[in-house]
Amino acid sequence: MKLYTKPGACSTACHISLHWSGAPFSVQVLTAEEMKSPAYLAINPVGAVPALEDGDFVLTQNAAIVGYIADMYPASGLGGDGSPRERAEANRWLAYCNADLHPAFHPLFGPGRFIADESQFDALRATARARLRGMYARAEAQLEGRQWIAGFRSYADPYLYITLRWASKTGVDLSGFDNLAAFVRRMEADAGAQAALKAEGLS
Repeated sequence: MKLYTKPGACSTACHISLHWSGAPFSVQVLTAEEMKSPAYLAINPVGAVPALEDGDFVLTQNAAIVGYIADMYPASGLGGDGSPRERAEANRWLAYCNADLHPAFHPLFGPGRFIADESQFDALRATARARLRGMYARAEAQLEGRQWIAGFRSYADPYLYITLRWASKTGVDLSGFDNLAAFVRRMEADAGAQAALKAEGLS
């Protein structure tokens, strides 16, 4: 398998999941410009990461890719123990990261996509930060007495970790969220996470 990723993007969650799976894989780290090149557009016509090549099969979309990795390497436990309940639990928290947290960062990354008046950008960002703090309160509560967001190490954890890196860089107030802080420390001490960050020039 070959993963196409951009440093620190949501694709880095796929990169960590690949390390956790034990799968043999290669990785190509792209710049924003390379993502729009004809060579990459032939792989993913929307010019976004991640993309995963497995032989002649090309898969896009973060949630689909981590699910595929889990199915290809079930011994990794990334989708749970094989029971419908654990798979659903992993998917619940993957959806929380993918469908709730990730889009909530968009006003911080590109406020101009939401409002034309630049004088309102700071107010929009402040609203987004406050909303994200409220959303992270759910993860903080879920992690009480747990090391991993689904209750076991799953493909949701790398995604949550990447969003927490974004939160740190964009000034989201996570003060007092001790469970999330401990989670970040566990991820930063993890060999697979360290390897992915190093390969993407983020360590």
